[in-house]
Amino acid sequence: MPFKRRRLGKTDYKKRLKLLLSKKPRLVVRRSLKYITAQIIDFSAKGDKTLVAATSKELKKLGWDFACDNLPAAYLTGLLIGKRALEKGIKEAVLDSGLYTSTKGNRIYAVAKGAIDAGLKVPVSEEMFPSEERIKGLHIANYLEKFKNLPEKFEELKKKISG
Repeated sequence: MPFKRRRLGKTDYKKRLKLLLSKKPRLVVRRSLKYITAQIIDFSAKGDKTLVAATSKELKKLGWDFACDNLPAAYLTGLLIGKRALEKGIKEAVLDSGLYTSTKGNRIYAVAKGAIDAGLKVPVSEEMFPSEERIKGLHIANYLEKFKNLPEKFEELKKKISG
């Protein structure tokens, strides 16, 4: 009988083993319907240890007035986790996308791009990242009139996080 987490469709143990064999911390990115969560997790025999965490919900405290589950919010969350990781002395991590399908330019790669821009070393192919226009939210600003100030707010928050 397979492990319970495999039966429930929560863990891909083959993929997890490959990530753990790298002996590097994992940048774990998970998304819900409203938020994006990023954690840097290290393996321990007694159970994984979360070293650093950031969620897109924290962007609201920094002045983000828009949805917390879109590409710009994902990038800013990656920037936040990358900054915190460097403060804790973590310099590199391996991207763990879990059971999500790897699609070019999705939110998981936006988080990775944000972490890399903050200075964290994450081995990801450049072609998988979303375009700069989508990261800045221009596709949303062009589509809806009420979000026309999204790119300006994005740049303002990016400067605030970067310092």
